[in-house]
Amino acid sequence: MSHLVNKKIVLGISGGIAAYKCAELVRRLKDHGCEVKVVMTESAKHFITPLTMQAVSGEIVSDSLLDPSAEAAMGHIEFAKWADLILVAPATSNIIAKMAAGIADDLLTTLLLATPAKVAIAPAMNQQMYAHAATQANLTTLKARNIAIWGPGKGEQACGDVGAGRMLEPHELVSLCTTDVEPLLLAGKTITITAGPTREALDPVRFISNHSSGKMGYALAQEAISLGAKVNLISGPVTLKAPSGVNLVNIESAEQLLQQALTHATQSDAFIGCAAVADYRAANIAEQKMKKQGDELTLTLVKNPDVIAAVANLSEKRPYTVGFAAETQNVAQYAKGKLVNKNLDMICANDVSNSDVGFNSDNNALTLYWHNQERELALNSKAALALDVMKELAKRL
Repeated sequence: MSHLVNKKIVLGISGGIAAYKCAELVRRLKDHGCEVKVVMTESAKHFITPLTMQAVSGEIVSDSLLDPSAEAAMGHIEFAKWADLILVAPATSNIIAKMAAGIADDLLTTLLLATPAKVAIAPAMNQQMYAHAATQANLTTLKARNIAIWGPGKGEQACGDVGAGRMLEPHELVSLCTTDVEPLLLAGKTITITAGPTREALDPVRFISNHSSGKMGYALAQEAISLGAKVNLISGPVTLKAPSGVNLVNIESAEQLLQQALTHATQSDAFIGCAAVADYRAANIAEQKMKKQGDELTLTLVKNPDVIAAVANLSEKRPYTVGFAAETQNVAQYAKGKLVNKNLDMICANDVSNSDVGFNSDNNALTLYWHNQERELALNSKAALALDVMKELAKRL
């Protein structure tokens, strides 16, 4: 169960284009069991509607400091006392300046002065505005007041500029919210995680691969970061953005994965093999594109190295080794067999024949097996499951 269950979060939305991400942010927080109330500034309503935020939060959206019905019960003070955390996202340069100056001229800024709760902001603005001395001075002031500064990320911005100023993605903010209520169970630990598919070349334009999206491995990396770990993420080709703070190592083939896995495993406390590694590769890779010749093509394949077994059987500096078993039948039998045969410490098994979970889905269901016990994790978001897996891992490191 996520440690965000029943936590009370006020999401303060200010007027920036990144406000469109807030619907997804609220949905993800509620997936983790949070109670979420939304407060919007007037300018925020130009970017996303209160009706949208009401629909995803299931709560009336508050946007006025001078609402007579709310203020009859001192509504802004009740909001301030209710929250475990107030997250301002996006936090524009304007609201950051107001917070630094202690201005309270609307509901959100008043809440921020009246609350005893933890406050965090997710800056989002043009890269030049973010770099401006005034903004940096204001952020320094807020840090000195123990306000958490989450981000910003770097990359292409809505205005076309490239640089620091992007609001962190919803899944990154959810993990940071988790960190705020969760002890850093993996602080001081190094974890290496493999994710995504491998590609085994046939010729310069063709390859053998599989349907792995990398979502589960990337979720594990995000949750490990949120619990304080240093994370190496060895990733096959995916379309996902790597979580902030990970050491991303890109690979293509199983042999490349093996090389990187052995390099990082001996420097890690734990190794999690979540990548979907191709069992076979072409015996010979054509130097030029193969042309059609007849109605049939015969390929000779040779067995790929067993990456997780190679790590689990290291004779020196062996990390705690966790495997994944994506099966379509006899899930428990095959998973327990891999646990023993590959010399693993733990294995996470799931049934990928179910189209609602597994490959390419945002959800999953897992059963965790050790040599003397097991635990079932019911259908949930991959982020929530990843947190559960990481907490189980923390108990054993």
